[in-house]
Amino acid sequence: MSELKKGSKKLLNAWAFYDWANSVYTLTIASSIFPIFYSALFLSEVKKVTAFGYEFKSTALITFVTAFTFLVVATLSPILSGIADYVGNKKSFMKFFCYIGSVGCIGLYWFSLDRIHLSLLFYFMGLIGYWGSLVFYNSYLPDIAFEEQQDSISAKGFSMGYVGSVLLLIINLAMVMSQENGEDKMQMMRYSFITVGVWWALFSQYTFYILPEGASSEHKVTKSVIFNGFKELKGVWNQLKENLRLKRYLYAFFVFSMAVQTIMLVAVYFGEEEISWGSDEAKTTGLIVSILVIQIVAILGAVLTSRASSKFGNIKTLIAVNFIWMALCFYAYFMETPMQFYIAASLVGLVMGGIQSLARSTYSKFLPETEDTTSYFSFYDVAEKIGIVIGMLIYGFIDQITGSMRNSILFLFIFFLLGIILLFRVPKEVS
Repeated sequence: MSELKKGSKKLLNAWAFYDWANSVYTLTIASSIFPIFYSALFLSEVKKVTAFGYEFKSTALITFVTAFTFLVVATLSPILSGIADYVGNKKSFMKFFCYIGSVGCIGLYWFSLDRIHLSLLFYFMGLIGYWGSLVFYNSYLPDIAFEEQQDSISAKGFSMGYVGSVLLLIINLAMVMSQENGEDKMQMMRYSFITVGVWWALFSQYTFYILPEGASSEHKVTKSVIFNGFKELKGVWNQLKENLRLKRYLYAFFVFSMAVQTIMLVAVYFGEEEISWGSDEAKTTGLIVSILVIQIVAILGAVLTSRASSKFGNIKTLIAVNFIWMALCFYAYFMETPMQFYIAASLVGLVMGGIQSLARSTYSKFLPETEDTTSYFSFYDVAEKIGIVIGMLIYGFIDQITGSMRNSILFLFIFFLLGIILLFRVPKEVS
């Protein structure tokens, strides 16, 4: 088919539709059913697991594996984006990671403590597939949308992702709750992992069909090309010295994103371990309902944040959202009852989608005039991933040492406070 023009409705909608395809991973695997499934593998009194020659607290192990995965993504991103930029096959890399992630999700069907290393490999594949594909997905934004379109289409992508993921979660929830005993519920959770992998691979096809491949090239991949990505990152870093606004915004983003992503990745593990649910059945139902609340409210949150940014500006809106996140860290430390957890879930939903979509579009707006958007978004993604690695390691370390995730969540308050201070230092105009 002929390539669509930048800013065309069909092209923008096709780009946003990938959120519909891949967001089922973040909801079912990263945020809800898999954490519940993983926690249910352990006896209520024994939350220890031996892996890689060490004994870990169960929640600390999954936190450390997650941190390691993000470290791999942060390392691979500049290499792959450098190759994609040179060869001109951005979409091919996006497809590759999409399918790796899809296979990883399906592989979680066989997750068990008896084969913990293979199981963690499938978990690793799902996580690296999701975040790896986002490197190239995000870099398409300034290529397919004009500046005045970027806030709204970014928010639309997140909103479509929330709707699609909630729809599949409701189906998965019906599957799990249709069973009466725990063993059958666990089996339905395994089936839900397969539905995520199939959904992701299937619905991404429309996006892949419409999005342009990139500039075609006869270039061959050589050793120097492989390391071009790191050279490009260094080039972006050097250019930041001449763009004070973008540089200071990136400092702020690095800090507050570190905390936001960590909370989103551990929220259900926290709820499963720290909240008094009364029974295992009430816990399973309560946690899934909480995630549904988060996703439904997040649709509203993304829209409200987009409107607020139009009225008050991106930076002021991000500062307000960070204040809410900071208050949530204090609130979470004292949470004990399911109702308190539901209230927290509602507030998280309100600010979760908003801060993600606005952070992405703000960065896109602050970029200098350039055709090399992949390098800039690679830099953005590497900064985000390194932040997650640091956040997850700190969270897991505090959890492993103190035996309580409450101490870990409270510590994240510091990152939001620093993020707010750094956002205040972002100049209103380019300097």
